Amino acid sequence: MSDHIVRSYDEDLNSLKTMLAQMGGLVEQQLDDAIDALSRRDTALADRVIQNDEKVDALEHQIEEKAILTIAKRQPVARDLREIMVAIRVSSDLERIGDLAKNTAKRTHAMSEALPRKLMTGVIRMGRLAQEELKNILDAYARTDAVKALDVWRADEDLDALYNSIFRELLTYMMEDPRNISLCTHLLFGAKNMERIGDHATNIAENIHYLVHGKPLAEGRPKRDNTSMYRLESNLPAED
Repeated sequence: MSDHIVRSYDEDLNSLKTMLAQMGGLVEQQLDDAIDALSRRDTALADRVIQNDEKVDALEHQIEEKAILTIAKRQPVARDLREIMVAIRVSSDLERIGDLAKNTAKRTHAMSEALPRKLMTGVIRMGRLAQEELKNILDAYARTDAVKALDVWRADEDLDALYNSIFRELLTYMMEDPRNISLCTHLLFGAKNMERIGDHATNIAENIHYLVHGKPLAEGRPKRDNTSMYRLESNLPAED
């Protein structure tokens, strides 16, 4: 391969990395704004998050088009091909994280009443933990650091455990007073969005491992979300 072709190919890869860095930064900001909007019940900020989601979608399309064009022109193999395929996968996960941030922001419009601080604090804590996972996995991708990616992959258990706790607490709060059902349901969806963001961060971690080592992770994905098996226990007295 001539120096000219190699240089052109490197430019294509650098262009992809630049767009992914831009997309990652935008998604980080979207998530931060969505959490702030929910915690402060700031509908104006929430609307800005919703509107900016179009920018995230546009970047994903640009990255996908650039990646496909690079494959068609350069016909890369081995590590080079993995790098392009992983870029497509990472952009897809970032787009989904952007969607989850947008959906969280939408909940702000339904939060017209103040909730007990303890309930809101738990969900916001989940959001900050999801933010930390996102930041760390973007750093790992930028540095092609499979070790740091694996740390993020394992840390997702903490987010799942916190989600289980908040899930039980919100359900208990709703059962104690049915008037809380509407507000708590919106918080429950917000918490689930944060849990799903953690899942997408682990997706990116697995792709970084694949990029570096050329094979998938041998370990099974750590997962501590057991809310699908949670049983509701009624506190109502039994009939005579």
